[in-house]
Amino acid sequence: MPDPVLPERARIVVVGGGVIGCSVAYHLACEGWTDVELLERDQLTSGTTWHSAGLIVTFGSTSETSTSMRTYTRDLYARLEAETGLSTGFKPVGFIEVATDRDRLEEYRRVAAFNRWCGVDVHEISAAEVAELFPLARTDDILAGFYVAEDGRANPVDVTMSLAKGARQRGVTIVQGAPVTGVTTWRGAVTGVRTPFGDVEAEVVVNCAGMWARQLGAETGITIPLQAAEHYYLITEQIEGLSGSWPVLEDPGSYGYFREEVGGLMLGLFEPVCAPWKVEGIPDDFSFGSIPPDWDRMGPYVEQAMQRVPITFETGIRTFFCGPESFTPDLQPVVGEAPELRGYFVAAGLNSIGILTGGGLGRVMAHWITTGHPDVDVTGFHIDRLHRYQTNPEYRATRTVESLGLVYQCHYPNRSMQTARGAKVSPVHARLGEAGAYFKDVSGWEGADWYLPAGASPVAETLSWSRPPWFDHWREEHDAARDGVIVMDMSFMSKLLVQGRDSARLLDHLSANAVDGDAGTITYTQWLNERGTIEADLTVTKLDDDRFWVVATDTAHRHVLTRLRRAAEDLDAHAVVTDVTSGYAQLNVQGPRSRELLQPLTSVDLSNEAFPFRTAREIDLGFARVLCIRVTYVGELGYELYIPAEQALHVYDRLTAAGAVVGLRHAGLKALGSLRMEKGYRDYGHDIDNTDPVLRGARQAGWVRGPRRSGRGEGGWSAHPSPGPGAGHRPRAAPVPRRGRPPRRPARRLRALGLLRPHARRRGRLGHGRGRPQGRPGLSGRRGLGGRDRWSPLPRHRLHQAALRPRDEARPLVARRAAQRHGPVLVSGSPLQRAIG
Repeated sequence: MPDPVLPERARIVVVGGGVIGCSVAYHLACEGWTDVELLERDQLTSGTTWHSAGLIVTFGSTSETSTSMRTYTRDLYARLEAETGLSTGFKPVGFIEVATDRDRLEEYRRVAAFNRWCGVDVHEISAAEVAELFPLARTDDILAGFYVAEDGRANPVDVTMSLAKGARQRGVTIVQGAPVTGVTTWRGAVTGVRTPFGDVEAEVVVNCAGMWARQLGAETGITIPLQAAEHYYLITEQIEGLSGSWPVLEDPGSYGYFREEVGGLMLGLFEPVCAPWKVEGIPDDFSFGSIPPDWDRMGPYVEQAMQRVPITFETGIRTFFCGPESFTPDLQPVVGEAPELRGYFVAAGLNSIGILTGGGLGRVMAHWITTGHPDVDVTGFHIDRLHRYQTNPEYRATRTVESLGLVYQCHYPNRSMQTARGAKVSPVHARLGEAGAYFKDVSGWEGADWYLPAGASPVAETLSWSRPPWFDHWREEHDAARDGVIVMDMSFMSKLLVQGRDSARLLDHLSANAVDGDAGTITYTQWLNERGTIEADLTVTKLDDDRFWVVATDTAHRHVLTRLRRAAEDLDAHAVVTDVTSGYAQLNVQGPRSRELLQPLTSVDLSNEAFPFRTAREIDLGFARVLCIRVTYVGELGYELYIPAEQALHVYDRLTAAGAVVGLRHAGLKALGSLRMEKGYRDYGHDIDNTDPVLRGARQAGWVRGPRRSGRGEGGWSAHPSPGPGAGHRPRAAPVPRRGRPPRRPARRLRALGLLRPHARRRGRLGHGRGRPQGRPGLSGRRGLGGRDRWSPLPRHRLHQAALRPRDEARPLVARRAAQRHGPVLVSGSPLQRAIG
């Protein structure tokens, strides 16, 4: 076979000729970017695509992004043949997911409700109806099925070939037998790829190398912690009466899925405990390969699955196949631009759903590459959520055993990963365990979720959709924050120190809010991109003229760090960014009695007058020097203490000893969640994400006025409302379709928006706290009665109006009110100022 001929350069090089690589190339061409070179080490589909089961299923995900990618993929496969002339093998035979226990029934009903909101036409059907659609199935133990008539199956190889032909027709070059051995770089950016046949210059490289993606990324220091594992299916001999028009049947309770295959039955498995494969590395020459099956290990799982279709016990097995599939630590794909290298994109780690999301993921990646931003929420998928230690062989081997099994587990809301634990612990971890902490995995950290009080009977950590047995302990922690004082370990939060003469300019450039104010002040702000959508939600504390303290969530750690460092490069700013997350413990002391607890432990005056809301100051606390910031995420008087790791135990012991006098209570992350939701505080990645524009509807809201400008020149927008009659007038918004969701009552809308303030305290029920919403620093933090740090609430005549507006148009009402009372919050030249110009 002659050596392939490669061009000297291409605008984009896609590495990998499986379904993902071909989809990315096809969609890049659809966007008009045809100077694309796809390099495949052997032949198209030769990795894992060729042996995929080809299920096309839109039901099952609780991610709007994933569901939209599934739906797009199904529709693409249905129409692709008309464009390319090559069939994808897509057959809309339907899909049924069955529930055989009450917990799965509860889960699937919740999933179905969400999926309907996303446009999936899913129906709950009876066991009898399941039997009508799939007559060979045993249905006596089935409580219900969930049926999508438009779903079905496709041929993975045909799908890939059709995508490849579509890409070629639009101008993409595909070269087989051309392995990429490395990536060339210059000053932190991609410049091309290396192959045995010469280098190819490129502005962008897209790693779609499947189970080889980790190894290819490691050549350039890119963190891609995925691991291959054994994945099994069997195909029976032909079964009389089995029709290819029957729907795909999935029974997670039996670990199996079923579909017709050449007159026989394919039975695929996702066993609860799997076997990692080739932890040391996937062989470069593994192509169209299989793994010798382990009958002894898999026999019990096969028998369990076969009970759903009993005729399989009487039918011969034509094939028992084992092939590799790659899985990630959290069972989410690895997507996006790598934080280590500009222009290096990754689309890998699909966790055995590459075929059913391949079309949608290719579209998302193409849009991201060609426009510079994703048009869907990628906070849970972004490659920068992952960490270097997760690529360690022992970590991958340990975690993968659990992650594959989670595919068919019941997905309880309080489930936490159980394997590869203890990788990162707080300096006070042992003390928290002694205090009764029940820990959960928090981005690899051991985070206290809730506490068993001293003297209380041990409680089993049962997984359930109903009220857990430890609910009362959670409620007591919640009430303690409202009535007394709590201490909460938040050491997992991302902590960055920014220093240098240009640090203020750098942070003001990134932040929507003004962060370069008085020294010793904390500011809550969003970081925005040029489009005005949110990249991060965090606090910036000015310690001195050239020193700033940035605190973000655990999940945003590498995202924030990367944006800071890249912005410093782009602005040629004299600023040094240091990750000090592991160097400091963070203990939050919150509640009406928090000052009463802290004041005897320090010589610094913590009174309202001397230490007002948003103050940040180094204080003495016992033998330690502590950065103390008066701020809250629970809506009460409170302080965040940042303590050098070597002094954290000393400070903790002082706090707990003094706490005996004031009734100090430990509180965990469950309480943090209920406390912040009760006050309407947003959580990035859950309530807000990278698709949310800060100023959606700002012009209609009337709180930002001024002449429209055509570019980024002079003039621009004024942050003040125009004076005079009608300046505050806001026309009523037109109704917006809610995509099939039932209309909410106004009170429920207000609670969802964080605008409803209850008039009375109801004990024993979370979500009914006391008083008006308490403040986050930045827009309007004024001190209220008793030193509590409060938002100025909306006037009553605005509340009903806000309740009737679509969610995203109601948000600016709060900002508008803040702007009217406290003046502009826009910084000249900031992304927010630029976005509205």
